[in-house]
Amino acid sequence: MEGVQEIDQVDLAGVDMVSVLQALSDPVRLEIVRQLSCSGPVPCGHVVLEVTKSTASHHFKTLRLAGVIAQQDEGTRRNTWLRREELDARFPGLLDAVLREA
Repeated sequence: MEGVQEIDQVDLAGVDMVSVLQALSDPVRLEIVRQLSCSGPVPCGHVVLEVTKSTASHHFKTLRLAGVIAQQDEGTRRNTWLRREELDARFPGLLDAVLREA
């Protein structure tokens, strides 16, 4: 599809649980994951956060590099989604436990 560019995704086989837990330890990043867990792919701007745009970008990048989310550019929008199935396969029950405690 023209105008769609997938952002490089981290191979979850090379990600350890500590890296994922570190990414999820920040309240802003945990809020991003909570919101994405209730939806499909959404533009980053639709995730409601009480931080500046540059701070939000930092948190999205941290989650992407930890393998928690995936992103795709489509024109001027960057769509983001939770890599739920992949994370559940790699770390069964982790996301459910984290989200339940959030």
